[in-house]
Amino acid sequence: MKVTINDVAKLAGVSMKTVSRVINKEPSVRKKTYDIVMEAVKELNYQPNIAARNLAGTSSFAVALVYDNPNAYYVIDMQNGVLSRCRDEGFELVIHPCSSTDDQMQDEFKTMILRSRLAGLVLTPPLSEQQNIIEMLDEMNMPYVRLLSGREEQNEGKNNCILVNDFAAAYEITEHLIKHGHKNIAFVLGDKEHKSTTERLAGYQQALADNNISFNQSLIFEGHYSFESGVNGAKHLLADNNKLGVTAILGGNDEVAAGALFAARLMNIEIPSQLSISGFEDSPFSRQTWPKLTTAHQANNVISEHAARLLFSKARSSRKQEKDIITNFTPSIVVRESTGPAPV
Repeated sequence: MKVTINDVAKLAGVSMKTVSRVINKEPSVRKKTYDIVMEAVKELNYQPNIAARNLAGTSSFAVALVYDNPNAYYVIDMQNGVLSRCRDEGFELVIHPCSSTDDQMQDEFKTMILRSRLAGLVLTPPLSEQQNIIEMLDEMNMPYVRLLSGREEQNEGKNNCILVNDFAAAYEITEHLIKHGHKNIAFVLGDKEHKSTTERLAGYQQALADNNISFNQSLIFEGHYSFESGVNGAKHLLADNNKLGVTAILGGNDEVAAGALFAARLMNIEIPSQLSISGFEDSPFSRQTWPKLTTAHQANNVISEHAARLLFSKARSSRKQEKDIITNFTPSIVVRESTGPAPV
């Protein structure tokens, strides 16, 4: 027979209401009571019926991950990170893709929230950067956590953001190339509506300035976070027998870098002896090319897990459980075979 909440209450010697408070992780429950109830839950292998709780109660037991990103690897990592925390908390995860440029997006977004009866949301870029979405959620009194590209000093007074320091990571990659003798370093940018694009460009520019290398606008190709942009960008930058003298290309992400590497191969350019190429994010793309890509490791599953932890912690208003939540991440460079000394 299926174990019920009443069975747990009897074994633990408490009321069903107390069991419910423990399962819902309400902060007012004393630790001794929590431990007794959870021991009974474990002994009976009790599995809460989340669907029934949603239908019967006023509380919601689902959170949503909302994204607008064509990179499947990014989405999967983000999903896995949030999902791992949802399982620990006894919540369901709603995955909601949408188009940030769609005129009807805000109305569709609001309808999804009301229909799904969400307890909160994790917002990924560029949706997390859109003020109209943030204002709508505030008006609805809907808890949310934003994943943003930015630096720690830019997060003062904000307690619902997870920052990724793309500036520092792009700086480190650019400096890595400079230390190998590269001066004509081209950059194929990602989507301009993503703040990560401007932060990565700013890190690249700062590294050039700190090493007394002039910024050259002709070495910048404005593209998208896609393989095709990498191909088109490399063809443009290396055109006319490489008249710009490019010795290295920094891709806005690994897909872009993989596209640039593909284009270089078509042009019979040897990597890295004639041209160094680096990416960003350390997605599977970076390990599926030959040579493998130098990149910046960005643990998206860990980042999104901490976003979910922050969301649940905020929902319970328990400052005690926030102390080990990381809210600032800096991707670290991973040096592989696609970069080397600048050609003489």
